[in-house]
Amino acid sequence: MSEAGIPESWSPEAGVSGVGEVLSEEAKQRFAGAAAAMQQIRKEEKKSKKRDDQVAKTIIQFLGDAKHTHLFVLISRLVARDCPSIFILSILSLIDEGCLITVREYLEELEQKSAEETVDESMALTKTGELDAETNRTLVAWITRMQMVLSTNPEKILLPLMIDEKNVDGTVLQLATFVLQEFFQKRGKETPFEKIQPLTASILQAVLQPFIGAARKVLLEQAKEQETEYGE
Repeated sequence: MSEAGIPESWSPEAGVSGVGEVLSEEAKQRFAGAAAAMQQIRKEEKKSKKRDDQVAKTIIQFLGDAKHTHLFVLISRLVARDCPSIFILSILSLIDEGCLITVREYLEELEQKSAEETVDESMALTKTGELDAETNRTLVAWITRMQMVLSTNPEKILLPLMIDEKNVDGTVLQLATFVLQEFFQKRGKETPFEKIQPLTASILQAVLQPFIGAARKVLLEQAKEQETEYGE
């Protein structure tokens, strides 16, 4: 069952519906270009038990914070779908310093630049340009950070989240919307959940869309293999 107006699934490639702020065309193009560059320089991820343990420990510490108990169910759903914890942390990194540090260390281990070094934070993120400079920079870095984590192994991260070849689990959108809402609250901007949702959907669209094609290809190949297996 969906909650707070979030669909059970949604398509990162479809248009964003709803009345509210969305990303500017410049931002969409810049993030799409950045994602393409990330895929070109992508390196095979090396297994690190120490890093995996740190990632798990960070999530446990985050969930131990009474302020974030409302996110427990959403995070648990993503974990149950085998979504890699590092991607969950990249979403939470907007509002939690521990999550941010862990994601930065993860990317450093993979010899990637920081989010701040990768994309021009001075670009106007939204169409109206109403975000103040600091908020704009922080959100650009957050989007880039999620994109960088996703680029390390897009199929491994996306496949567990995909409902079918076009749609992903709506839990991702719901969690990111709550995170963005808390981010604005910390800056004295009390914004209703439903008004933040279009901006969140637009952000996740920029993050996920460049990598959906590769994940869809694997998903379709798996479906063909299953058909062949059952047909024998």
